[in-house]
Amino acid sequence: MPAMIDEIHEQPKAVQAVLRDEQKNIESLCRTVKSRDISCVVIVGRGTSDHAATVSKYLFEIMMGIPVALAAPSVLTLYDSRLDFSRCLVIGISQSGQSPDVVEYIAQARAWGGLTVAITNDVSSELASASEHTICCHAGEEKSVATTKTYTATLAACYLFALKYAENERLLEELQRVPDAMAAVMESEEFIQDTAPRYRFMEECFVMARGINLATAHEAALKIQETSYVGARPYSVADFAHGPIAVVHEGLTCFLFAPDGKAYTSVLHMIQTLSQKRAETVVYSNNDEALRRATIGIRMPDKIDELMTPMFYIIPAQMFAYYLSLNKGYNPDRPRGLTKVTITR
Repeated sequence: MPAMIDEIHEQPKAVQAVLRDEQKNIESLCRTVKSRDISCVVIVGRGTSDHAATVSKYLFEIMMGIPVALAAPSVLTLYDSRLDFSRCLVIGISQSGQSPDVVEYIAQARAWGGLTVAITNDVSSELASASEHTICCHAGEEKSVATTKTYTATLAACYLFALKYAENERLLEELQRVPDAMAAVMESEEFIQDTAPRYRFMEECFVMARGINLATAHEAALKIQETSYVGARPYSVADFAHGPIAVVHEGLTCFLFAPDGKAYTSVLHMIQTLSQKRAETVVYSNNDEALRRATIGIRMPDKIDELMTPMFYIIPAQMFAYYLSLNKGYNPDRPRGLTKVTITR
C-alpha cells in the first residue's frame, strides 16, 4: 500500500504530539516575542509550506493583531536586497529544513535584526541551525512525496503559537478537540474512495474557498496536481467571481470548502451560481444547505470554530487526491518529475 494513505491517517497523532510536546517551547517563544518591539511578522515557505504560511497569515492577523507578510525569497536570494528586519518576527517553514532559499532568507533576516523561528520536522536541519528558535512538527518520517501529515502538524504549531500569544483560552480548548475532528473525518474515506472513479477522466478543475480556508483550496489543488496531473486551479470565491467564472461550462468540476462561519455565505452563493451554470460541484461542509445544493456533498464535523477548520478540512481533499491518482493508474507516492526535497534558490 502506498505510504500516502498511511500518512494521511497518522495526522491526528502528529497534531496531538505537537499540542502535547511543544507547549513549553511555544510559551517561551511567546514571552520572547512580547519582550521585543515586534511590529510585523514575515513568513517564508515554498509549496505546501507556503500554504501553511497563508493559513498562519489569516490566523496571526485575526488573533494577534499584527500585520503579516508572506515573503518573496527571491528579493534576497536573487536580487540581493537588504531589508530592515529589526522589528520583525521572521518564521521559516520547511518540513525537511533543507530548502536553500528558506534557509538563506532566515539566515539573512537574523543577521539584519529579525527574531527568527524555524518550523520544521527536522530539528537538526540547516533551517533549525540558522534560526534562534525552533518548533518541531513531531510528524516522524514522511515517505510520500506528496506532503500530508507535516502540513497539518505545521498548522498545529502555528495555531498553538497564535492562540498562546493571544491568551485565548476558549480557542485553545477548541484546538485540543482538533485531533478528534480529524479522526472523525477519516470516516468519510469509503465514500471518497467510491466517489473518486467518477472523476478518473477529469483533466481540469477549480478549487475554491474564502478567508482562512483559502490555503485549503490551494493545498487541495496542489495535491490533485502532483498526484493525478490534473490542471487544478485554486481561487478565492471572491476572486473567481471577478473574471475566471466566465470559463465555467456544464460539467466542469469545482471543489468548494464551505464550513459554517464568516466565509460561508459567499461560498454558498458561489455554489448556487455554479449550479445554475450546471457545473459539477463537490462540496466539503457541515451545513445542510450547502450539502443539499452540491452535486457531491461530503459532510464535515460540526460544532467546532471556523478558525480551526483548515486543520481537518484538508483531509478529505488529500484522500480524494490519493484515490483519484490510483483510479488514473498512477503512483501517488512517486509523482513524475518530483522529489521529496525541492532545491530552489
